[in-house]
Amino acid sequence: MTPHSSPALTAPALEPMRPSAVLLDLDGTISDSGPAITASIAETLAAFGYPAQSPSELLRFVGPPIREGFRTLAGVAEEQLDAVVADYRARYNERMLHAPVFPGMADLVRDLHARGVPLALATSKRRSLAVVILQDAGLDRYFTVLCGASDDESRARKADIVEDALAGLRARGVDVSRAVMVGDRHHDVDGAGEHGLPTVLVRWGYGRPGEEDGAHAVAQDVADLALLLS
Repeated sequence: MTPHSSPALTAPALEPMRPSAVLLDLDGTISDSGPAITASIAETLAAFGYPAQSPSELLRFVGPPIREGFRTLAGVAEEQLDAVVADYRARYNERMLHAPVFPGMADLVRDLHARGVPLALATSKRRSLAVVILQDAGLDRYFTVLCGASDDESRARKADIVEDALAGLRARGVDVSRAVMVGDRHHDVDGAGEHGLPTVLVRWGYGRPGEEDGAHAVAQDVADLALLLS
């Protein structure tokens, strides 16, 4: 994909979107979980004899479902996936709270809530872990619904999670006619797009150049995001 990250191209899109609801990704959008995830992946790959990957290569794992990452990015065979994922999870569970909230994001979450904008967490991380992470950050109370992957990851595609989040919001009487997805990877853009939602891609996460293709707008910083969601 061709990068489209120049200010000249992104600036015109920085106009208020007046969202009726906002779906937020977790890793790379709210929390800086990259170091905890990549350290755990590196240890697991080494434990199972897979070649070491560079820091940049390891960051590709942050965002998509972890089984997909091990399968497609490390070439783990299907018959070994369960053991590899279990090993990774054991290592990551010890580190998962070592993921600070990106500067400004906690204030933005609180501000959106105070303005009456319903929020939904929509992450491909297992919901059981995501809830604990948000609780530890003191942010869970600001979300109307918290959606994430099932523990067995049978439902982990971002499109599935977005579907669950929209259904949860509708069940609580929320208007989702102008719902907006916020994330840092092309999985967020693609998954939201399957349901007709525009996505704001944030630059402080773990996306690579070109992953903004198809996004409604790109937020270089939290101030940009706040403007877009106003």
